[in-house]
Amino acid sequence: MIDFAGKIALVTGGGAGIGLATCEAFAKAGATVVAIENDAERAAQARRILGEPHLIIDGDVTQQADVDSLAAEIDQRFGGLDILVNNVGDFLNIVKRFEDHSDEDIDRLYAVNMRQLFSVTRAMIPLLRKKGAGTSIISVSSIEAFRGIPINCVYSTFKTGITGFTKSLALDLAPEGIRVNLIAPETTETAQVPISHVIKPDHQDDVKQWIPLGRFGAPDDMANAILFLASPMASWITGTAINIDGGALAASGWYRTAEDKWTNTPVIPTHGLLF
Repeated sequence: MIDFAGKIALVTGGGAGIGLATCEAFAKAGATVVAIENDAERAAQARRILGEPHLIIDGDVTQQADVDSLAAEIDQRFGGLDILVNNVGDFLNIVKRFEDHSDEDIDRLYAVNMRQLFSVTRAMIPLLRKKGAGTSIISVSSIEAFRGIPINCVYSTFKTGITGFTKSLALDLAPEGIRVNLIAPETTETAQVPISHVIKPDHQDDVKQWIPLGRFGAPDDMANAILFLASPMASWITGTAINIDGGALAASGWYRTAEDKWTNTPVIPTHGLLF
């Protein structure tokens, strides 16, 4: 139903999970996909899956030289960009109280969750401007930007910052017809968060007790929302966040267990996400 024929879509972190699902979705809808991936095996996998004429670049968006090289490559090959998907982000397994965060922890979380988003977006705006009105930026944030998350407040702070960035940048670029939005996923089954391995099989059916729609997210759920936001069907939507959470944010938040741990799976206190 959505046709992106003739469009150029850039997806950061396009080698796995939400990023790869988004690349596949854009390719199926007719777009030419460019992805940048810092893991060589995942980059090779994306090349095998996507094939020609799509372009998978080995690179790290936290490195300014790689971002500059990416922008130059897109400009040279395609003469501009229609869609930017800022997908890269990670809590980096840094789960601790705020006062226990080192400067290195904070710097690492900033680099991968916000600094690179600034760098990539800044580098790609001139390429979006070349294609003009109707181009689009979509960032992947987190539901943790819209609720408190225990023992992870630095990560949450940067994700929350993406909301302010999105709203303000939307105003900056609106006169040129460039739209800026974000999606905020709840827990999604990916290599980064392999939720099916965290919750034992005999408890899988209990997911419905804390996710109203009865399951965790899948990469395709996020990819479909990204395609919608990039499409003409969303032509009057900018500066907006779409929470893709199965109703979790509407229902509840985090709970304490009998073991005095934090969990978002209160009916399974020893088999959930324990912080």
